[in-house]
Amino acid sequence: MVAVDPEEEVGEALVAFAEEHGITAAAVTAFGGFRSAMLGFFDLDEEQYVRNPVDEQTEVLSLIGDIGRDSDGTLALHAHVVLGLRDGTTRGGHLLGAAVRPTLEVMVTESHTELRRRYRPDLGLTLLDLDG
Repeated sequence: MVAVDPEEEVGEALVAFAEEHGITAAAVTAFGGFRSAMLGFFDLDEEQYVRNPVDEQTEVLSLIGDIGRDSDGTLALHAHVVLGLRDGTTRGGHLLGAAVRPTLEVMVTESHTELRRRYRPDLGLTLLDLDG
């Protein structure tokens, strides 16, 4: 379990936790709150993320993802979120970044299989490489 502190950036905090504990592959689930977030929607035709800022306090209703090695060998968080807004509506997408407020409670479940991603030029994405 990890409790991410206020104002910490989610990806940085979880990668630092994984590095500190020697974790190179894990599933991640979480809930809590964000001060702000940058969500993404991958446009396959353009081969890039449409960036959707959420510049208000939100409830993290669901965060699911994993920690693994990117194609360059560095650890990275890959996660998707559903955020609850003050008026009861939701926003969701690929988590590009977020500042925590007031906390984020994270369950990190380590895998004993290496998790590695590789860049797929045909899609313009870095995806899970089960053969690598």
